Amino acid sequence: MKISSVETYILQAPLQQPFAYSQGWFRARTAMIVRLLTDEGIEGIGECFGPPDLTAAVVEKAYAPMLIGRDPLDNEVIWEELYNHLRDHGQKGIVIEALSGIDIALWDIKGKVAGLPVYKLLGGAFRTRVQPYATGFYRRGGLAGQEDALVIEAETHARAGFRAMKLKLGFGLEEDRRCARAVRRALGNEIRWMADANHAYDTSTALRLGRVLEENGYEWFEEPVIPEDIEGYRRLHDALDIPIAGGEAEFTRFGMKTLLKERCLDIVQPDCCGVGGLTEAKRIAVLANTFGIRCIPHVWGTRIATAAALHLLAVL
Repeated sequence: MKISSVETYILQAPLQQPFAYSQGWFRARTAMIVRLLTDEGIEGIGECFGPPDLTAAVVEKAYAPMLIGRDPLDNEVIWEELYNHLRDHGQKGIVIEALSGIDIALWDIKGKVAGLPVYKLLGGAFRTRVQPYATGFYRRGGLAGQEDALVIEAETHARAGFRAMKLKLGFGLEEDRRCARAVRRALGNEIRWMADANHAYDTSTALRLGRVLEENGYEWFEEPVIPEDIEGYRRLHDALDIPIAGGEAEFTRFGMKTLLKERCLDIVQPDCCGVGGLTEAKRIAVLANTFGIRCIPHVWGTRIATAAALHLLAVL
């Protein structure tokens, strides 16, 4: 069996109501899908995290010519060759996100050939159920005075059956304090809460916010500072009792190694659509286990991304 064609699909849907996180506004939802076809009619589907136009260009111009005629079951060999092909120019970022979608598609083919779910091929399932949490709480129409709207959203998620939620923060210290306290107070202790600042703050501000989150029983504080600020992560990890989470903006086991070795995190969050695919996400999970650090994958994308993440979650 050989790979006969590599296709990319850029998906985009404008939002009826734009929404904001700490780094800007979303006015559309986008995704980039990779499809690998073989000469035996078996195809694989993957998804790339990141800007769709850029990941599509990398797949089409750099990786596709290397894939045609290859045996898709040689997925780890292909991973190393594709990574090394652009190693001098991108050990992180767009090129790794593009590689991720290809890797997921290769695993999809391998599962179909074997007639087995991918989690079986990755080593088997430690669990067959996972607890989902509702990610939302973006800002609509304004960035301040959102407590009432966020409480209403939380109540909606609770009625839908969610028992865990992640609050978006990063809109100013006082605004974040009010919102973090309001949703916790409104829903009580029956809901597990996490918080995500999307690297909005410097270390001293994140420290002050982290103490508020501790007082209100939040279970982790995600991306409190920019991903480049390793020392800031370490300072927060050492100063706060609330677990510090991060890693969605880091790439491959080589990038994650620094975060783990420096004891910057309590929870590492690889996104299999961005970190290097299922192949690399599994390696990162093993590395995290070696350091005694929890691995809770990040997910942002279509149901393809969700499906891939569920196979990863099963084998942790």
